[in-house]
This record gives sequence, structure tokens and C-alpha cells, in this order.
Amino acid sequence: MPKDHILVVEDEEDIQELVEFNLAREGYKVTVVGSGEEGLRIARTQSPDLIVLDLMLPGLDGYAVCKALKSDSRTAPIPIVMLTAKGEESDVVTGLELGADDYVTKPFSPRLLLARAKAALRRHAPGAATDEGVLLKVHDIVIEEGRHAVRVKGRAIDLTLTEFKILHLLARRPGWVFTRDQIIEAIRGEDYPVTTRSVDVHIAGLRKKLGTAGKYVETVRGVGYRLEE
Repeated sequence: MPKDHILVVEDEEDIQELVEFNLAREGYKVTVVGSGEEGLRIARTQSPDLIVLDLMLPGLDGYAVCKALKSDSRTAPIPIVMLTAKGEESDVVTGLELGADDYVTKPFSPRLLLARAKAALRRHAPGAATDEGVLLKVHDIVIEEGRHAVRVKGRAIDLTLTEFKILHLLARRPGWVFTRDQIIEAIRGEDYPVTTRSVDVHIAGLRKKLGTAGKYVETVRGVGYRLEE
């Protein structure tokens, strides 16, 4: 069975070669382009399964490309993994808010990029959505959705409803960084009267109750939180 088609939008030749080599070695069909305009054209005409998108592109930059893709019903479902310069936290926040699925900072490990690409493809695969009876297992943490039950190494953990919703949100997409605003919207809805500081308090309580497994709930400075992949 042929593997997925990945579109790489990156203008630096050495990074193009590195990404293409590692993705192709895993069996993916890879298309590489060097501009945002060409990336949009290929995305609209070939409907790739995943897009690896550099933010700093000549002409039409990655932000504009991401916004255009997510505003078009034909390309909106395509997952996007951003490539961004190390330490540019504002880039990450902006990209996630525009609809990108994940990000990898430069310089990056090819293994990490592959892991993020595989995770994004898995999340968006047909039938990937979990249902009420499914168990989610991440590291030592087991979440039973239908019963709102959580166990760590077989030990039942008593969480509040809000703590459970936060953990469940993070566990559905390990490695994915959620901003505090995204967490608030997901667990209570846009009209929930809570500050972003409240999210930090819930996270602190969640970590404490998870015990040794609390270390897997990671803070991404200036961005938000994720569950270690």
C-alpha cells in the first residue's frame, strides 16, 4: 500500500534535501517546493496528506500560506507541521492560532520531524477520531473516556471534571502544544469566565495528582502546554 503524500514548502536547499531524504526513506511520496505561491498551487491541485511548511519564505510567507490553506474548504483539512526558527515563540503561537497542527524548531532532529509528521497523519487518518468507549494510553497514564476514569500504573486517580478535560485534551494529541486560550475554549467553551492564569492552576493540580506521571505534562514557555510524545 503506497504511503502518504507530503508536501514540503521550504526555500533553503540544504533543509529541502534533509527533509526530503528522511521522509522518502520512510516510504512517503515527497514533493518539495521553494515558495509559498508554489506551495499553495500544489496543495490545491494535488491535495497532499500533510504539509511541512517553513514560516520564513520569500514573497508569500508561511503565515499567509497557512491562513490561505485553512480558509479554503478544499485544503482546510490538510494537517500542517510548521518549521520555525528556534526560540521564536511568537511565531509558534501565531501559527497555531492560524490552524497549524504542530511545529518543529530549527535546527531540528530528522527523527523528531518524522515523529511529528507521523503523529499528524495518524490524527487526521479516516476513522482516527476516538469514541466514548476507547482507552487512551500515554506513557503510564490510561484514560477511559466513557467513565471519565484515569489510572497511573494501575492506580485510580481522582480528578476534577476540569482536570480530566484538560488531560483528555492533551492526551488526544501527544506532542501537540495547546495555548491557554485553546485549552479554555476546549474544556468550557468560549464564554467560560476564566483567566489564562486559571489554566496554570489546574495544570499544577493535575500534575500533583498524577504523581510521577505529572512530569509528562510539559510547559512550553510562552506558548502553553503539551503531553510529552
